[in-house]
Amino acid sequence: MKLSVVVPCYNEEQVIEETYGRLDAVVRAITPDYELIFVDDGSKDRTAIILKSICDRHGHVRVIRLARNFGQQNALAAGLAAATGDAAVIIDADLQDPPEVIADFVAKWREGYAVVVGQRLERPKETLFKRVSAYLFYRLMNRLSEVPLHLDAGDFRLLDRKVLDTLNEMPERYRLLRGMISWVGLSQAAVPYKRAPRFAGSTKYSLSKMVGLALDGLFSFSTVPLRAMSFIGLATFVLALGGIGYAIVLRLATNQWVPGWTAMFVAQLLLGSLNMLGLGLLGEYVGRIYGEAKQRPLFVVAERFQSGEEAYAAAARSVPAQSIRAGESAIS
Repeated sequence: MKLSVVVPCYNEEQVIEETYGRLDAVVRAITPDYELIFVDDGSKDRTAIILKSICDRHGHVRVIRLARNFGQQNALAAGLAAATGDAAVIIDADLQDPPEVIADFVAKWREGYAVVVGQRLERPKETLFKRVSAYLFYRLMNRLSEVPLHLDAGDFRLLDRKVLDTLNEMPERYRLLRGMISWVGLSQAAVPYKRAPRFAGSTKYSLSKMVGLALDGLFSFSTVPLRAMSFIGLATFVLALGGIGYAIVLRLATNQWVPGWTAMFVAQLLLGSLNMLGLGLLGEYVGRIYGEAKQRPLFVVAERFQSGEEAYAAAARSVPAQSIRAGESAIS
């Protein structure tokens, strides 16, 4: 049994050595046949240098350095495309998700589950806003999405080879990996664990990035916003018919017009804002259609490093998203 571990990294110079040490110890105890794949997502600090040093000093390590910061979801796509194991584990470099839980993942996988998800019981030292927003996000997504997500679960999980191959054939650019994995289906289990504080450094997920990821998930896995606007439009139409009927009856029965400009002013503002809201929702969907239609690659690889071998580089050549396959080189 070969196990791959994919670790996206962005400005993690303070923690990456510790991350490697703990991961290597945990996975080595599970199986002698394994690979640790670190994806440097355009780090601006010494992360790439440290990863190259780890490659030079240790076996079982592969490093993919992307040409710029493509975002965590695309960095994960690069790592999963390169994974050659019978199963692959996704874990962040910050050690908030304890590597020791991987042993529990593998035990569940050996029971026959195709996906094993890490479910967070506690989120220590995270802000109240982040805890509340995460709680609401998962429950809102499960209300709106066509495929339910595991509650309180991030990207920390194990994927069977069959799931991995399916993901590598999914070319969409606006990605919420946890939603894509749920869409695949197959047997899935959850392993509860207590999340740890960051070992060092600070989170790289700003508020804008979190909102962007939430919107990608919402608009990629649900048409409920469009359907809701249709119902709002229908309700507004019914109210408009009632208002027209009221105005006609008032005019014919009392020989008076509907009095006051305030009601008209408020109605115009309401209808105008509803129109703008509807156009905004359409724009979100159309913008994503436009992005998919361009068929740009998910990522561009600048360099690859392999344990025990000389580093080899490419002149920032890219892989078409639809051609990504597990274990296939991004550089010809």
